[in-house]
Amino acid sequence: MTSRLTAIVFRLVFAALSLTAVFAQFFAVTVANGYSIPNFFCYFTNLSNLMISIVFIVSAIRLIRNRSSSPTDTAVRGGVVVYIVFVGAVFNAILVDGDIGPVLPWVNVVVHIIVPIAGVVDWIAWPPQRRLPFRVTLWWMIWPAAYAIFSVVRGAIDGFYPYPFFNPTVSGGYGGVALWCAALVATFFVLATLVRWVGNLRFRSLSAKAGPAPQRV
Repeated sequence: MTSRLTAIVFRLVFAALSLTAVFAQFFAVTVANGYSIPNFFCYFTNLSNLMISIVFIVSAIRLIRNRSSSPTDTAVRGGVVVYIVFVGAVFNAILVDGDIGPVLPWVNVVVHIIVPIAGVVDWIAWPPQRRLPFRVTLWWMIWPAAYAIFSVVRGAIDGFYPYPFFNPTVSGGYGGVALWCAALVATFFVLATLVRWVGNLRFRSLSAKAGPAPQRV
């Protein structure tokens, strides 16, 4: 009961923190300065924070109602964990010293550091209820691949690139963009494989301790 209550509180608190940060940036910077609203929702960081917030809230509600997760629920949750971890990894490895625009400092810390860490902690502390097959790793890669294609194509049309590595004038032409995308896809695959492995490892560990009915989280 204590672990279940902790999971509920943890997820609701970090969902609220993530949503507060995203919408503080939206209203205090984007709307207040007349920036493009569609462009705001074209940043992988914003989308991933919204996704993890929804997953946290839905997971908390499921726990409150004492309902188990379906295989689809588990796969979606794992994918969103990969996305938010990817946000933290790419920002801190590539973008941390670059020009990321007029982002509120505290929002920057929340969406790029705190929430990604919370996603990892949640996945480890309350792992999936079932083993994840390898094919989910490939399913998880569909969304970032589609996002990258959309960002490059849209940028070629109207000149807006959410991140510099999608911009051929910054990355040394479309060959440079292709190399960046290949490196990002490889990084994403490694992270996806690692998240799946950790989830399965923790599931087996808890299953061995709890018997045939692992803890419902």
